[in-house]
Amino acid sequence: MDNQWTLDAGCFSVDAQRNRETAQAYGVSPDHVYDHWQDMLREEKGRLDAIVILTPTPSHYEMVIACLNEGFPVICEKALVTNSAEAEKILKVRNSKNGFLAVTYNYSGYPMVRELRNMIQKGTLGKILHFQAEMPQEGYIRVDANGNKPVPQSWRLSDGQVPTIHLDLAVHLHQLIDYLIGQKPIEVVSAQGSYGWFSEVIDNVTCLCRYSEGVQGQMWFSKSALGHRNGLRLRIYGSKCSAEWYQACPEELVLSYSDGRREIMDRASSVEVANMRRYNRFKAGHPAGFIEAFANLYSDIADCLRQYRATGQWKSEEVFGTELALGGLRLIEAMTKSTDTKAWQAVCGQIQDSGLDGEGL
Repeated sequence: MDNQWTLDAGCFSVDAQRNRETAQAYGVSPDHVYDHWQDMLREEKGRLDAIVILTPTPSHYEMVIACLNEGFPVICEKALVTNSAEAEKILKVRNSKNGFLAVTYNYSGYPMVRELRNMIQKGTLGKILHFQAEMPQEGYIRVDANGNKPVPQSWRLSDGQVPTIHLDLAVHLHQLIDYLIGQKPIEVVSAQGSYGWFSEVIDNVTCLCRYSEGVQGQMWFSKSALGHRNGLRLRIYGSKCSAEWYQACPEELVLSYSDGRREIMDRASSVEVANMRRYNRFKAGHPAGFIEAFANLYSDIADCLRQYRATGQWKSEEVFGTELALGGLRLIEAMTKSTDTKAWQAVCGQIQDSGLDGEGL
């Protein structure tokens, strides 16, 4: 969308015909389409600037390790892997190879989320007191117009050490809270259940959180909440002002001040970030959405990769990598353990900034 990348090679499906058809649709030369991802690594070594891993989460670990060992910069869809032990191993490989690894969390690519972060950093909200972060969906309980039940991808119908819903949804909430307020989770108490069509997997989770500097939080994520297509909503409460952002109305940020004033901001308001040219491919009133948020993130990743190629390191307030992913996995493992013990559970481990990624915990 911003002319930062071209798609030059790929392994798009384990089905050979679908693989070729996808490559043709994307305009990828047949000479650079591969039936096996291992063949792509071997044949494309030294040619590609980065490899994007968009496969089901359980397959990420093997692919990320292989790409780093072969010297490829890696862009990986969240969740990075399925547990913290795998993330710790990836971190060691990345450090030993001085590799590049970025994980895609697209919701912080929305201009008004970035505007909110700027306001929090400037102190507009005052001291951050508590938050609510929720991501309810209905995909595991609704039916289509003919009464047919949904058919999720098979890997999403199996829970491992951590229920898959945490890997799908909770990692987004963890990243967004980290991005906005910069505080870290200390302990959690959580409850989970299964209410939809697929009793073999967890589809609803609630969690109380205690964060650093006395910040309290609540998280709710679900796939059995009728009426929510994707109900991602963030409420940040400060001593001077509160802010609310709802993903279904991404252009608006609702502010409520301590003197009773209420304000709705968008890209045409008196903003400092969201009015930047890069976020205004179209004028305010022509809504930017999900795809544009991804484009904003991929533009930032391109900048980070240029830094990395020039200096061997990269720093960014907008792009996150292994450390953030590891912190999120430790949080959701604590949620899972809390559900089992029915008690508060500490979020284990602190992560030091290596200087290779855009964030340290």
